[in-house]
Amino acid sequence: MKFTTFAKAAALAAGVFCTAAQAADQTYIATTAIVEHPALDSVRAGIKDSLMENGYNEENLKFTFESAQGSPATAAQIARKMVGSEPDLIVAIATPSAQAAVSASENIPVIFSVVTDPLGAKLVNNVEQPGGNVTGLSDMLPLAQQLELLQEIMPNLKTLGVPYNPGEPNAVSSVEALKVVAKEKASRSLKHRHLNHLMWRWPARS
Repeated sequence: MKFTTFAKAAALAAGVFCTAAQAADQTYIATTAIVEHPALDSVRAGIKDSLMENGYNEENLKFTFESAQGSPATAAQIARKMVGSEPDLIVAIATPSAQAAVSASENIPVIFSVVTDPLGAKLVNNVEQPGGNVTGLSDMLPLAQQLELLQEIMPNLKTLGVPYNPGEPNAVSSVEALKVVAKEKASRSLKHRHLNHLMWRWPARS
C-alpha cells in the first residue's frame, strides 16, 4: 500500500484491468480529483498512459475525469453521479475525493492515490489487507530517513521547526507521524509555538 511515486498508481490501475479489454467490448474507468493541479494531473495522465500501454485504446476504453474544484461537497456530488453511471472502476485522487468515492460506492472498485493516511481518512481498516472494494496508494513521506539525513547534514542540529497547515488532514497526519519518529530521537518534545509551528529538540551528535 505504501508507495511514494505517482507512476505506481498507473501500474496498479493497469494491473487490475490488464485483461478486461479482452473480456468486454469497452471498459469504463471514471476518475476524479479534488482539484486540478500538476501533481494530481500527473497521476491521472500516468494511469491513462499505462492503460494504453497494456492494450487499451479509444475503442475499448471509456476514460472520464471530473474535478471537484476544491470543494468536498462537489466531490461528494461527483462520486454519487459516478456510482450512478456504473463504471467498472473509480479512481479517486487526493483524500477528499477518495473519501467521497468510498462513501458513495458499495460494490464498484475504488482505487485512491495521493492519500497520506488511508487509515486516518477511514478509507481502509487495514493497510496491508484493505479488503472490500477499496485499495490504493499512500504518499506518506519517509520521515525517519529524512530526520536521519538532516542529522547527517547538520550533526549539531538541536531544534527542528515544522510549519504545517492544521486545517489540512494530510498535513496533520504527517505531523503526527513525525512526532512519533522525532520522539524516538529527541530528548524532549517542545510545545506548539503557534498553530502552524511545531518544534522538537534532541541532543546533538558528538
